[in-house]
Amino acid sequence: MASPYWIKTLINKIYGARFFVSRLTHYRPIGWLIDRMLFKDDNVVFVPKDGVIVVDEEAEAPTGVVAPSEIVDHFIRKASFIWIMDFCICRDSEGCRDYPASYGCIFLGAAAAGINPKFGRPAPVEEALAYVRRCREAGLIHMIGRNQLDTVWLNIGPPEKLMTICNCCPCCCLWQVLPYLNSGISGKISRIPGIHMEVGENCSGCGVCANGICFVDAIHIRQGKAVIDQDQCRGCGRCVCVCPGGAVDVIVENNAFVENAIRQVSKSADIK
Repeated sequence: MASPYWIKTLINKIYGARFFVSRLTHYRPIGWLIDRMLFKDDNVVFVPKDGVIVVDEEAEAPTGVVAPSEIVDHFIRKASFIWIMDFCICRDSEGCRDYPASYGCIFLGAAAAGINPKFGRPAPVEEALAYVRRCREAGLIHMIGRNQLDTVWLNIGPPEKLMTICNCCPCCCLWQVLPYLNSGISGKISRIPGIHMEVGENCSGCGVCANGICFVDAIHIRQGKAVIDQDQCRGCGRCVCVCPGGAVDVIVENNAFVENAIRQVSKSADIK
């Protein structure tokens, strides 16, 4: 049976405890239990915004770099069932004032058919594609992949039949907890293979990129210049978008990064 609507109110009330719970994952028995209950077999990637890609000078020049949004669009077109949520549980819980709480997740696959109809609506492909475009235009960043946490709070399944497309803001996103989770869990949420962020020599050290922009606090000002923690960075590209001097780039190391991301995410969920 799908979760009742009151589960939304409960999550709103306990959402603020997410950082405390995340720190508990460093205690081995608790971390093992939380991993098994909420993150088992997860595989999620951040998708940077279109138009921020720069090809590595050492890479073979492509005939045309595919937009990162094609990753999201690919899975929407492939899904046997599409469900659009009427709200973002994160922004709704935090009372977000900067980004629309009405732009919720999209759930793909047979398991999504079991979601409580009070939470949203099924949608055809073209409506879903238009929806994610509006999310991008609103400044939201996509995450896509298998996330067992959604099958738990929605009480649907099986987990391998559900894929989540999150539309995330930097201020309210659940995944701000990544720096606080143990590495076994946090490593399941990654950047697209074949890309990385790079700070250029023209960085002025103004600090705009390091001021509440990064989901995972991976960019800092040191000795007058922005420095990116590549181990922590998830490749969302927000630092690229806000840099007033254009000093930060998303560098493509592998021209097949879109195909690689699709292949990686496809392994974790069957949405046909």
